[in-house]
Amino acid sequence: MVGQEQELDSVTDGEDLVEEVDDDLDEAVDDDEDDAEDDDEDDEDGEEDDLSSLEEEGEIAADYIEGLLDIADLDGDIDMDVEGDRAVVSVVGATLDELVGDDGEVLEALQELTRLAVHRRTGTRARLMLDVGGFRARRRIELAELGRSVADEVSRSGEPKKLRAMSPFERKIIHDAVALAGLRSESEGEEPNRRVVVFPAG
Repeated sequence: MVGQEQELDSVTDGEDLVEEVDDDLDEAVDDDEDDAEDDDEDDEDGEEDDLSSLEEEGEIAADYIEGLLDIADLDGDIDMDVEGDRAVVSVVGATLDELVGDDGEVLEALQELTRLAVHRRTGTRARLMLDVGGFRARRRIELAELGRSVADEVSRSGEPKKLRAMSPFERKIIHDAVALAGLRSESEGEEPNRRVVVFPAG
């Protein structure tokens, strides 16, 4: 029981998790905006292989997260899906706030640890996304609105605007919203202080 309590502390302490994520993951953290490459393969067998590998990633990730939930004695249902070129694993439950943390810090750390677990099993770098309690879905809506609002502000003022530091997931949503508004945005700085700057058109 003592061992379980110690392991639970390591799961639920967001600050420690964020700091202890392996340095090798630094390159993987920015997948959402730096590693989005177009795959022009039209071969159906290749697409089926890709889908199969993504489903395998999802299954490995789901097993890993299920193990963490058991250790932490937390209830949660796990859903797996494939969206585009990444596996998506979602954990739904009523007592999962500790797995999200302030501003999603614990969730980000868990996602990186899960990606590492998948990498160790498959030998390839995973781009899977982990969501807990619908946090990312809600943040996606909020950030898309923020991106549109900032784009409107920059269009009116004609002055660039720098946003607060965000995760790669958050920055990607802002970039997409700004692009849809016809403006340009860039990320600057180093993790964990990397942030989006929105520029006026032209």
